[in-house]
Amino acid sequence: MFSFREVLAAIQSYAKAHQFISRQQLWRWILIPGIIYCALFIAGIYLVWGYSGDFVEYLFGLLPLRTWIQDLESSWVSFVFILLGFSIRILLLLLYFSYFKYFFLILGAPLFAWLSEKTEAILQRRDFPFSMQQLLKDILRGIKLSFRNMLYQTICLLLLFLLSFIPVLGWITPLIGFFIECYFFGFSMMDYSCERHRLNMRESIAFIKEHRGMALGNGMVFYLLMFIPIIGWALAPSYAVIAATIHLQDKRLL
Repeated sequence: MFSFREVLAAIQSYAKAHQFISRQQLWRWILIPGIIYCALFIAGIYLVWGYSGDFVEYLFGLLPLRTWIQDLESSWVSFVFILLGFSIRILLLLLYFSYFKYFFLILGAPLFAWLSEKTEAILQRRDFPFSMQQLLKDILRGIKLSFRNMLYQTICLLLLFLLSFIPVLGWITPLIGFFIECYFFGFSMMDYSCERHRLNMRESIAFIKEHRGMALGNGMVFYLLMFIPIIGWALAPSYAVIAATIHLQDKRLL
């Protein structure tokens, strides 16, 4: 289980992150990755939506569905299959939405690690010595953790898909799936601080599981920001990193 207080505190830390960014004039470090995130996200949506149509056509072409529909000459049957094709395309778009954040976390690992470090350095009024070797380790760790979380999330979502066929229980599986995605994203945001305090991956995983409410709250705000076109997409990644760093500093858990 998780602490509701930790969830609420993690949500509130986004307001602190906004105040911190404004006070320290960090907008260029927010907007640069934000613009890149938006550009990649929109390009991905365009490609996924376009190629998903080709995929549906190919899928229906493998089966004798098109000929069967033409033989029936039924507008209702045609409508059902049009709806089925549209549903498949929407599903592929949702999968893209779910997994794109991991791609961006891998791509932006150096920047997010630096942004978390700079936030903590300002809060503690100290400097962290730059080390290229340590930076490369941080990047590698971020990539490994992203793949690890992506694998675990996939397993959880597949299990939820199977549970969705169970009456009553199936009704709440979308909500559970939402919480799972939020948790794993918040997990990644917290790990930057854990790594900087020399927790290895196993220790970091154990620590975040102990404070899973923090990860859940951080990921929830990020997820909801993604429903705000352009502005939300641009702000969500960097705000999530800074909010997680501030929250851990406030609680003095590391």
